[in-house]
Amino acid sequence: MADALASVPGIVAIVLGGSRARRTHHEASDVDLGLYYRAEGLDLDALARASRAFSDTGQVEIVGPGGWGPWVNGGGWLTVNGTPVDWILRDLDRVHEQADRARRGEFAFHPQPGHPLGFLDVSYAGEVATCRPLADPDGAVAGLAADLNPYPDALRVAFIDNLWQAGFLVDAARKGLPKDDSAYVMLCCSTALMLCAHAWHANAGSWVTNEKGIIVDVARLDLDTHDFATRANTVLQSSGHMGLSEVVTKTASVVEDTRAALRREP
Repeated sequence: MADALASVPGIVAIVLGGSRARRTHHEASDVDLGLYYRAEGLDLDALARASRAFSDTGQVEIVGPGGWGPWVNGGGWLTVNGTPVDWILRDLDRVHEQADRARRGEFAFHPQPGHPLGFLDVSYAGEVATCRPLADPDGAVAGLAADLNPYPDALRVAFIDNLWQAGFLVDAARKGLPKDDSAYVMLCCSTALMLCAHAWHANAGSWVTNEKGIIVDVARLDLDTHDFATRANTVLQSSGHMGLSEVVTKTASVVEDTRAALRREP
């Protein structure tokens, strides 16, 4: 499949990404293929025709850049021998931009369908750093990956410094308690815990490319995380059995312990 896709005009490289590239997948996991392209030459019709040879249902629709939102460049959903296979387009120029930002320690979250925390822009860099190139004849992806491994120290520092926002969200959650505003309180608490998880991953030099599993996967990190994953999951899973005030109190404890554990020396 990679060899066939590499011949499509505009396509520069094909990589295996997601959990299968990291070898953290399970039997039902999708196969994520990153299709790195240059915008000026991309032939979407040729890409759609290429899908006929692989899809169980024949030719599939290929969505162009912007069709799935501003931060997912488009692609197609195939089923191949019963296995979901996602073709995910990635604009190589945008990837270069985010790789540069990651090395400088800059990041931001952006509204994007399917990403409740927001799309982490430097996840483009994380995808390159963690992928397995399948067809990269000019070394476009391999060259970028070499500049992103090991994990940039400036980005690690930036995620840890951003923990102030987790504390701010806990304070905001407390303001929803008088109205028993469960939706607002839980959104604040879950977001605060996800930001803590980002900091733990960054401290371990572990790239995050999606918020799915970000909290539970802290338990996989090769460092003492002070039982963060279990404690954070317990708060969220037990929210229906405890009052909102207790949820905020327990969330605050996890956030404070994370900030203390990751506080940088001057």
